[in-house]
Amino acid sequence: MYYRTIGNTGMVTSVFGFGFWASFGVKSGLLEREGIDKAKSILKIARDGGINLFDNAETYGNPVGEAERIFGQAYKELLKEDNDKWRRTDVLITTKLFWGGSGLNERGLSRKHILEGMDASLKRLQLDYVDLIFCHRPDSLTPTETVVRAMTDLVRSGKAMAWGTSEWPAQKITEAYWIAKTEGLEPPQFEQPQYHLFHRERVEKEFSPMYERPYNIGLTTWSPLASGLLTGKYNDTSNIPSDSRAKQQGYTWLEGMIQQWEKEGKLEKVKILTEYAKTHLDCTMADLALAWCVKNPNVSCVLLGATKTEQIEANLKAIEVVEKLTNEHMEALETILDNKPDSVYGHGNRQIPTI
Repeated sequence: MYYRTIGNTGMVTSVFGFGFWASFGVKSGLLEREGIDKAKSILKIARDGGINLFDNAETYGNPVGEAERIFGQAYKELLKEDNDKWRRTDVLITTKLFWGGSGLNERGLSRKHILEGMDASLKRLQLDYVDLIFCHRPDSLTPTETVVRAMTDLVRSGKAMAWGTSEWPAQKITEAYWIAKTEGLEPPQFEQPQYHLFHRERVEKEFSPMYERPYNIGLTTWSPLASGLLTGKYNDTSNIPSDSRAKQQGYTWLEGMIQQWEKEGKLEKVKILTEYAKTHLDCTMADLALAWCVKNPNVSCVLLGATKTEQIEANLKAIEVVEKLTNEHMEALETILDNKPDSVYGHGNRQIPTI
């Protein structure tokens, strides 16, 4: 496993983390005890593989908060079984606030919901604090200064070590940063965007100025396998596996995504990438997709998800591919993808006209 710091926090994360979105507490059909035991078995493999960051959100699960509750109980039991491996001071636990319920004031980033939502999450997680707290989306109804002040209160009260954002545009992040700096408050220090082989614009272009001082923003990226489309299992659209996520209740949107990728020619590129992974790197398409994300030095942590032990075991093998990916391989992949974003600074050096 490799490790990187998260922005300016000084905290160190494994380059692979484990996320609870679509993993647990979502109509799994398992009895409660079975669900907790299953979570524990997967978390053990993740921890044995060097993972030290575990990502949650108040909205994950069905009903809302169920994933936090399962993780909280699983972690409590794992800590009791092996305190040295799971000690609180050595792992990073996160959660995100925005969708806390169906009520009008149970959503968004009002001061009311941020404070009440944090308390509810900590109760479900059975923790005194989280290491990273995220604003899960920007809130058009709440002034940015109100959000910054409420998040500052969470950090300074000891309920979180640092705060950041998820799927915020660069403009909103920098606005929050400078409000914090001018008002003596806590600035956002990390962002959680979607990032994979076919979703690159925000991470590689829009955010590029924020990887430098003074921002030094850290990233915990999600969906590295594009909900499974980058595993290669959907390459044959006429024969989608019956046990795949696309066939599960609540994921009908994924079938539409598959059709869209086929129409746009992305699935054809996945087929080419699958063959390249096999012949040039002796790895799977999923291994290649995960390793490619890690190769970006601005990415602090790539979030994995799994509902089966064999899935997390397979994903962890991608760390071996990171070492194999040379500059020549990366250039070859760029040729296949043909989707590298232009620089945020434009093409080449700006020409100053002479008189």
